[in-house]
Amino acid sequence: MADLVPAIEFFEGIPEELSDVSLRRNRSTGVRTVLLTFKTLKSIERFRSYTTRFANALRLTDEEGRINIEPSSVQFFRFGGPEGDDLQRVECKFEIDREDHWERFMRFMHRYAEANGMVYGETGNPQEENS
Repeated sequence: MADLVPAIEFFEGIPEELSDVSLRRNRSTGVRTVLLTFKTLKSIERFRSYTTRFANALRLTDEEGRINIEPSSVQFFRFGGPEGDDLQRVECKFEIDREDHWERFMRFMHRYAEANGMVYGETGNPQEENS
């Protein structure tokens, strides 16, 4: 799988373009929450038609292989347009509680960011949840 371009897919064979990532850690449990934001989805029509290729999973693929993630939530935000149904963004949320899974996810994200011209940055205050 060397030289494989990192990809994020809701449907196999339809790579999506990630707009933003938010990483948080619960201080009391150590569980990490990932929020992936997409401004557009190439596969939006597939969501509407509920084709069988959507298995309620997000696929992250890179040179190490495939990570299958079952999101805890996928929210669609609609705003504007002539029918009032133009997609504003999609947010996909999931939790990672094992350190080895977190490390693998971060390796993927660094590769994805490098391949797509994204920059990783931390805020002045670590984004943590109290509950």
